[in-house]
Amino acid sequence: MTPPPPPRRRRPGVSVPSARKLGTVRRSQLVTTYGVGAMIAVDNESFMVSGLDSWDAGEAREIFERRLARILKVESFRLPPSPAPERAKDGVRVRRFPEYQHCPTCAVLQPFSKFNSPAVRARCGDCEEDLVPSRFVIACDYGHIDDFPYWKWVHRGQDRPHERCAGTLSLRSTGSTASLRSVVLTCSCGVPDVSMEGAFRAKALKDLGIGCSGRSPWLKGSTPVSCGQLPRAMQRGSSTTWHPITGSALSIPPWGEGLHALVEKHRLIGASEDNIRFYFRGRQGLLSPIGATVEQVIDLVRAIEEQDTDGTDAEVPVATMHSSLRKEEYERLVQGNPEKFASDWQPFVCERPEHELGALHERGFDHVMLAKRLREVRALSAFTRGAVPAEGDSPERHAPLKTSADIDWLPAIEVSGEGVFLRLDTKRLRDWESLPSVVERVEHICRNHLVLLRERAAGTARSHGDLVSAISPRYVLLHTLAHVLINEWSLDGGYGTAALRERLYAGGDMAGLLVYTATSDSAGSLGGLVAQGEPDRLTRTLDSALARASWCSNDPLCLESEGSGAGALNLAACHACVLLPETSCEAGNGFLDRALLVGTADGTVSGFFPRSS
Repeated sequence: MTPPPPPRRRRPGVSVPSARKLGTVRRSQLVTTYGVGAMIAVDNESFMVSGLDSWDAGEAREIFERRLARILKVESFRLPPSPAPERAKDGVRVRRFPEYQHCPTCAVLQPFSKFNSPAVRARCGDCEEDLVPSRFVIACDYGHIDDFPYWKWVHRGQDRPHERCAGTLSLRSTGSTASLRSVVLTCSCGVPDVSMEGAFRAKALKDLGIGCSGRSPWLKGSTPVSCGQLPRAMQRGSSTTWHPITGSALSIPPWGEGLHALVEKHRLIGASEDNIRFYFRGRQGLLSPIGATVEQVIDLVRAIEEQDTDGTDAEVPVATMHSSLRKEEYERLVQGNPEKFASDWQPFVCERPEHELGALHERGFDHVMLAKRLREVRALSAFTRGAVPAEGDSPERHAPLKTSADIDWLPAIEVSGEGVFLRLDTKRLRDWESLPSVVERVEHICRNHLVLLRERAAGTARSHGDLVSAISPRYVLLHTLAHVLINEWSLDGGYGTAALRERLYAGGDMAGLLVYTATSDSAGSLGGLVAQGEPDRLTRTLDSALARASWCSNDPLCLESEGSGAGALNLAACHACVLLPETSCEAGNGFLDRALLVGTADGTVSGFFPRSS
């Protein structure tokens, strides 16, 4: 009989490579799905995306969107690095996490470094079996994350000193059930076996005296900090382990267009007059496509610098529906912007339809614009864990992406597309949103929203008296209308619902919505959605969408709901009628009520659009 092969051991003097290529993800995923601090599964291994300090962004292309950069307080944005494979030395770095692994053969559960695994493969040094990353982690609402405290869990209730025993942990699955009861932990020191049942209870870790470790393993060289938050157990692959906090902006004039685009792309802001003249001495071809002169460039640079000295926007790093950024977009969408330059020098073209609105006026609209060309920049500014980000969150929940103050950029993607902008008749809207039945119905959503905000503010320095729900009848109406239009256009326009997005303008005097496509290639700007915005076709689409919204297969339960969805932030809204994929909705499928569109069957609530329309 052939003897078994000897266990693999690292030989003295053999260097271990510092980095190896593990796999690839799309650039957009490094902003929306697998950004800094998120865990990503590669084959049978699990890794965490490291902070921006470790990214090889030397050749990453810069993205300019000055309006968004001022709000997020950075100089520019960069595409996540994607070096050519034949000459790539580095890119986006990751580190192994969770650190605890277990061998499915010998069932040993311990940190990866103790397995004596070969450098290029996560294998048990004794069994030659691929290791399995720990299924469980613990994290707090401030973004700190750590391995699950298996030793304390298996030794809970035992009369032992605080020091660890000398035993070895093992993890096995009995297979008797699909619940955590079948996941059993064992320690060779002789304590009774325990299962993972109950580990996800809200106070399970608190009862063991386990607090937040304050670890930020995605940040290079970071040390644990003092954190008073109570951690909770999570599944490694759960969506609750990472929520991105992103900001986005449409490129609207004057930025990104003509002379402003030239100044941004060639980084002329801050340059002296002599340097600008010298720069264009041999580059006259840069000015001819936009019909500009060097003197105009100099004048614009000085005007921008004077504007910058006036101070930056004192806004939180999230472009919400109430921000000045949205107000500027709304005004430009209403005003329009005819085509003047080639697409490289004019990312935003917005024009009126060829025909008059006609029947759309009777249905409550006073303005329709066709955004035939638009560009959106989406940037990752921070992330959270646990509960989904909300307006009442403490800024401490925003986990940082870097430690170095020298990094003055954020990862972002730019997408191009087209869209249809609709504005409601403001006079009719004001009359409708003051109706007692409408006000009472939205106040019910606001009360549920305030309960959620207070829960988020608990344990922070923020006073509950300062919390106010900004949700209004106008916002719920526009939001629900956007959802039913997206569902309808996904049927008529050939787009999947995930390919369409909404952008709401409901703060202050604004009363509009933009439904648009936005992709990283040209597939989103082929004219299919703009064609849906022509008044005759839009009228038919609206009538069909409202007819679908007047009933739901879950009625009467759906229409009579007192609160549905996460945090009970919806009323008459469910997956059978108006909910969309999360990527299409900017409010996480919250604040929806189709009764505000078409009213209730008994007439107690008046919809903005009568049921007969």
